[in-house]
Parts: sequence; C-alpha cells; structure tokens
Amino acid sequence: MRGKQFLNFSILILLDISILISIFYISTAVRDSLKIDDIPQYIEISISDFLFAILTIEILLISERIYSFRFDFWQETKKILKALLLSYLIVLTILALTKSNLHYSRLFITIFFTLSGVSIPIFKLIIKRNLYAIDALKEIVFITGDSREGVERFRRELNSNRYLGQLCRDEGYETIFIVSNRVEMLNRYMESGYTIYIVPDISNINFVNSTILEYDNLRENSIYFENRLLRVESLIFKNMMDRAISIATLPIFIPIHMAISILIKLDSKGDILFRQRRIGKGGDEFTCLKYRTMFENSDEILREYLALNPQEVDHYSRYHKYRDDPRVTKFGRFLRSTSLDELPQILNVLRGDMSIVGPRPYMVNEVDKLGEFRDTILRVKPGITGLWQVSGRNNLTFQERMELESWYIKNWSLWGDFIILLKTFSVVFRRVGAK
Repeated sequence: MRGKQFLNFSILILLDISILISIFYISTAVRDSLKIDDIPQYIEISISDFLFAILTIEILLISERIYSFRFDFWQETKKILKALLLSYLIVLTILALTKSNLHYSRLFITIFFTLSGVSIPIFKLIIKRNLYAIDALKEIVFITGDSREGVERFRRELNSNRYLGQLCRDEGYETIFIVSNRVEMLNRYMESGYTIYIVPDISNINFVNSTILEYDNLRENSIYFENRLLRVESLIFKNMMDRAISIATLPIFIPIHMAISILIKLDSKGDILFRQRRIGKGGDEFTCLKYRTMFENSDEILREYLALNPQEVDHYSRYHKYRDDPRVTKFGRFLRSTSLDELPQILNVLRGDMSIVGPRPYMVNEVDKLGEFRDTILRVKPGITGLWQVSGRNNLTFQERMELESWYIKNWSLWGDFIILLKTFSVVFRRVGAK
C-alpha cells in the first residue's frame, strides 16, 4: 500500500471510529430516555466497555475492503449494512456465551446497531463530499483504452459519481483504468507499478452476480454468471414481498384513492380508472389499472394536435411519448408528474399480474417492437416502478428503456430492488422525469 493510500486508509478508519463513538453516546441517551422498567437502563456502560463491539465492526468493515477500494454510495452502504448485521450477531453471541448480557441491555445494543445502519452511510456521504470539496482524499486516475468513445464514456461515468472522489488527469496519477479487452494492453501496464483496473467492453452484464473460477493446471479462468431473478426461490420470495408490501400499503391507499377519485370527477367528465390491456409475464395480456388522466374525447384531440404538429409523430416513434400531450387534463398532469396515476396498480400486484419493481408493462402494440429484448423482458412480471423510471424516464429513448430493463432482469438482486424503491420515492418527491 502506497503512502498516500495508507494515509487515506487511516483517515477513513478514524472517521468511522469517531462516528461509532458518537452513535454510542446517542444510543445511551435514547435508551435512558425510554424509561422502560423491565430494561436495566440504569446500568452505566462506558465507551471502554463497548470498544470490543466497535473493534468487531471495524474488522468486518476492513474485511469488506471499503477502505481499500472506492465503491459508489449504494455498493458501500450494502457492505456497511452487511458488516453491521454480522457484528450485531457476533456481539450478542459473545455476550450470551460470557454471560455479559446481564450487564448490557439488549435494547441498547439494538439501538446502537440500528442507529449505526442509518447514520454511518449518511455521515460518510456528508463527510466525503466535504473532504472532496477541499481536494482531500481525492484520487488522481488515468483512463486509457482502445477507443476514444469508450474512454470518454467511462470518464463521464467517473466524473458524474462524486462519491468516488476520483479525478481524471493525464499526469500525477497512481491509478490506471484500462477500457479494453486486449490482454496485451493489460500486460503493458501491469509492470508499471500503478494500481490497475480493467473495464472490459462487455455491455449489459453486471459482474456483481458472477463468480471467477480458477483452473490452475490450465492457467485459465472462467466467469460464471447467474440470473438470480429466474431462480425458483427468487421468484417465490419476490412474489411474497410484492404481496406483503401491497397489503401493508392498503390502509394508506384507500383514503388517498377516495380523495383522488373525487378530484378526478371534479376536474373532467369520465371514469375514475383507466383500464388498458398490457402484456405481462409470458406474453399474457392483463388489464392494467391507472387513474384516468385524459379527456374523454382524447382520440379526437390527438388527431387535431398531430395535424398542427406533425413533428410530434417522429418524437413519439423515438420516445413513445408526446411532448405536452394535449389529451391530458389539468389534474391528470399533476397525477402524472407525481406518478400517482399508477397507484391503482397496487391492485394489479395483489391479483398477481404485476410486481412492485420490474420492467414497464408494455402495450399490446409495442410487443413486436421489443425485438431482441422480447424474450428477456417477458420472462418476468412488469412492475409499478423499475430501473427506467429512476434513470431518466421521459429523457430515455424506447431503445434505451429496453436496454435498461433487460439489464435489470439479467442482474437482479434484492438489494437492487431496495435501491430502486428508495430512488422512486426521491424521483416522485422531486417530480423528476414524469409528464
């Protein structure tokens, strides 16, 4: 490990220890404020007594290599939560085996680890951004490769992810990213003494779900890829989660539905719900539910609009949406901008037609346009939200949308669904990308 890397390593560990010590005192205050008679909150716990727990967390964080590599926010958060959960189980086991649990409140330990899971990612996000703003802990990297286009694309990716704290420069670097599949280019830089990262030109594949297999006798490696979403146990678990989330949201859905129904009726004539045949898993059709956001005579309005704006035909062929669609009512625009028009699809999830997270439910006349992505997209249930909704929505072409959804299906993970749900709330709250 080079001097600068060791310095960064040490600073990040000290920052995390400081965060954990702060959370210790906050947890103590929270425990004492609860005043639960059955919990021995009167027992004083000093920070020195609890250092073994903090040390356990740090050892596991080091084993997850979060101080050795620069992960993006979500990947690092996943590793932090994994380390905290394992630390929590280890600490409880040690206390039980040594009978030290008589002196430690399990409530306090649970509060400490819960607050740590919420606070550490947020604190690290704030601290890193402030440190990077003053050029502290930043890493200078050099990007090379076979094509200028590939190098520039990867450069944009790095520059857009401020959490990584990496600056692309042509000098003063210690790390090299090689955007290439050519072994000779890798060999050329391997002897340079720099830290080397390979960015293979393999689109639509996420190596997170892969395993590298070594063949020592052959001096060869192979990469095993697995589509986790198509595993029976994954499909069963995802279906159970869909139903559980849908049932849990019903008490919230019912009063909101009543309010929206009244406002739709006050805004324009017509039904409350819009029913349309969509394509589901296996190519089977189902009735997709949405709140009505258009006028009753929408077809007539569209014909007149296209006659005056023929350029919109080309726009629709590219994005499968119209700009400033004249068929949409005033309240309908609000419903679309907040994605509340899709709320009735909770009923589709309960009926088993859709998932909470998945590819977009395509219209019947769009199936033939799915092309090479058809078999992949139609192998799973469509979702209320998905990767395309949190990745640009109206700014994406139909082709880009299909590529994203194919990538989601091939690289599915429970953690990925969790991230999409969190990003969906953010997108809806900020009203980004919906029209």
